[in-house]
Amino acid sequence: MTFAITAERVPAAAQAPSPPPPRRVRPGLAVLGLAPFAAYVFVFLLVPTTIALGTAFFDGDGAFTLENIAGLLEPTVLRAFGSSLWLSAVTAAVGAVVGALACYALLGAPEGGRIRIAVDAASSVLAQFGGVMLAFAFIATLGAQGLVTRLILDATGIDIHEGRNWLYALPGLVPTYLYFQVPLMIITFLPAMAALRPTWAEANLTLGGTRLGFWRFIGIPVLAPAFLASLLLLFANAFSSYATAAALASQGSQIVPLQIRAALTSETVLGRENLAGALALGMIVIVAACMWGYSAIESRAARWRR
Repeated sequence: MTFAITAERVPAAAQAPSPPPPRRVRPGLAVLGLAPFAAYVFVFLLVPTTIALGTAFFDGDGAFTLENIAGLLEPTVLRAFGSSLWLSAVTAAVGAVVGALACYALLGAPEGGRIRIAVDAASSVLAQFGGVMLAFAFIATLGAQGLVTRLILDATGIDIHEGRNWLYALPGLVPTYLYFQVPLMIITFLPAMAALRPTWAEANLTLGGTRLGFWRFIGIPVLAPAFLASLLLLFANAFSSYATAAALASQGSQIVPLQIRAALTSETVLGRENLAGALALGMIVIVAACMWGYSAIESRAARWRR
């Protein structure tokens, strides 16, 4: 027995038009779409890296030499690398912890609510707020005649700059860098924190687990790769920062980016311009190691967010 299928007997869902198949992009067009990004990477990453490698192994006359590489072992240069590593490690650790606590607090706010949107927007802006503007903001606030400095002096009689103007030295870079390190941590770590599924906590409570046990055996192991990846990103971000330190520390070359500037512009180290290439090579090696570690850990952490 057969039945004639009429329009009246077909369910409404079956009559609905099927969605169009996804459009397939030709491989040639996909490669063409990446051309601007490839050109950007070539001009602003590959070319400077090649120049740094070239100048690090040649002298001013174009002859091959290892003198520039040997210059990395000079006491002044070693102190600069040590200061850069210390500054980057401190600001990355403090920024990661404070940013992670802020992300934990944001879990209590509804996703898509005003608080989450405001914090996301502010973090996106403040993470890019650096250079001369940030230096001026701190000078106007915490400088020798800054607003907060004068208020503290008038209220308590305490001069926070007594004996040493620390804001323009290496300690002054710590709070300045934290100004953009904490928002950067919120941007990078909040998606991983938000990916913790409520069903995991419910299953833990159903099985008799405690809140402390949830974080010890589930939460922290799941978030550890994302936290370490964000920590490496903050370290690399601080290690390669230049404009803010250059605007604040007008004298001395306390960190590696300022050593590169001194090698290129200082009148006391004439004839050693190619030392800047060796310094840049050292920075490239350290930052590349950090980014490789970030990529390896982030790819592992991405499995938990699926």
